[in-house]
Amino acid sequence: MTIPFVLSVALFLGLLLFLIHELRRPPGPREWGRTPKWKKRVRVVLATVPVLLAGVALWGFFIEPHRLIIRQQAISNQNLPKELSGLRIAVISDIHVGGPFIDEAKLKQIVSKTNALNPDLVLLLGDYMSGNSWHGHRVEPEIFAPWLKGFNAPLGVYSVLGNHDWWYNGRKVRQALEANGMKVLDDEVAEVKWRGGSFWLAGLADFWTRPQNIMQTIAKVPPGQAVIAMTHNPDIFPEVPEQVPLLLAGHTHGGQVNLPLIGRPIEPSIYGQHYAAGLVFEHNHYLFVTTGIGISILPVRFRVPPEIVLLTINQ
Repeated sequence: MTIPFVLSVALFLGLLLFLIHELRRPPGPREWGRTPKWKKRVRVVLATVPVLLAGVALWGFFIEPHRLIIRQQAISNQNLPKELSGLRIAVISDIHVGGPFIDEAKLKQIVSKTNALNPDLVLLLGDYMSGNSWHGHRVEPEIFAPWLKGFNAPLGVYSVLGNHDWWYNGRKVRQALEANGMKVLDDEVAEVKWRGGSFWLAGLADFWTRPQNIMQTIAKVPPGQAVIAMTHNPDIFPEVPEQVPLLLAGHTHGGQVNLPLIGRPIEPSIYGQHYAAGLVFEHNHYLFVTTGIGISILPVRFRVPPEIVLLTINQ
């Protein structure tokens, strides 16, 4: 990305210098006894538009995809199970290793920033893989999984797999993750001991690539026990029973682009922008969708920065 970045910066600076030149340029000789200021205004406008477009492109293709922000999200509802009160969950999704800016150094930064938040639990919501393309390359799971091994959370690190993982080889991705301490739940549940009691995690299979066994999976949780469900694609939310107070998902990337006044032009969901990002409360329970870290299809993010989410449940 170095050469394209340098060329983009050079183009932006050239256009900016041209705009400065037009701003300083005199309006021209007087005509009919008046100074033709409108001609200068037209020139300035015509010079400003490409500067703005170049600036937006520079930000969207090179600066914002390289960022990594921490998003704090609290859920406060007295109807949530008391067993979950005070729980701090780090939520990470759509890393897409091998994509733009996602290398070993970035993965180690993700681990370091996550650990600095002191979460009780780390949940990884799938799509570790990238394909070979003009803007990225595939990194084998046996290579990148050890880079993620350093997550430190007293309640453990759990994961589900996403569509890109299954399009590659879901079993291989799972084996690599679990060999490095990250437990994968694929239509499986796990009991998590917490403050003298416990709650359950349910990992629900990816909506695009796997058979759906939502009710059968939730039925594995003992009756009356608190449960948090995790999946890759949020489009399963309407089918998740109300006994699951919280479903966590990724997949959408928040559309990667969120234009002022227009919104998200493209969203990989059958519900459009409804489950694009953030906290949703419907049918008496919650869905939270993280916009993830990597990119897919086009190497761009605009007003949707890569994020690590620290989710705190309060009662």
